[in-house]
Amino acid sequence: MAKPSHFGKTRQIAEIANRLIDPILAKRAGINTLLLASWDEIAGEQFAGCSRPERIRWPRQDGPDETGGGFSPGVLTIACEGARALFLMHQEAEVIARVNSFFGFRAVSQIRIVQKAVHAPTRKLASRPLDAAEKHRLAGMLAEVEDPRLRESLERLGAGVISRRPRSSQRQS
Repeated sequence: MAKPSHFGKTRQIAEIANRLIDPILAKRAGINTLLLASWDEIAGEQFAGCSRPERIRWPRQDGPDETGGGFSPGVLTIACEGARALFLMHQEAEVIARVNSFFGFRAVSQIRIVQKAVHAPTRKLASRPLDAAEKHRLAGMLAEVEDPRLRESLERLGAGVISRRPRSSQRQS
């Protein structure tokens, strides 16, 4: 019995995952993982961290369009955070040009911007209470700080840092 030819070849997990995810993204959102992965470069430094493509909606084609090609460019929906959406709106033509350059053809003719959080809020790590030795050590570090407000702030910071480390890994001083 012959062994299938794909055995023995090393493949990246990302390559396998992209082949599984791309058809789903294409069907539901009209985008692919390559567009998502390249978004920071397409959006530029100004919008990379505060925006992401959500979907591309192409018009339904009942017949050939006026150019005879049967394809009309779509509308790209971009999620953007807060007031940055206004600035993104002013850069619409440039973003459309970059997206079309990425695809290599006129895939998008309009952008629709929706304001919403782009990044999921980070989960705050649970902190444990400081034991007596840790409190004493922290107080000793802050003893020479004269300003009470600064000392209080540094105390909160120090307690947060110390409480996130396991007790066994604490250095003894």
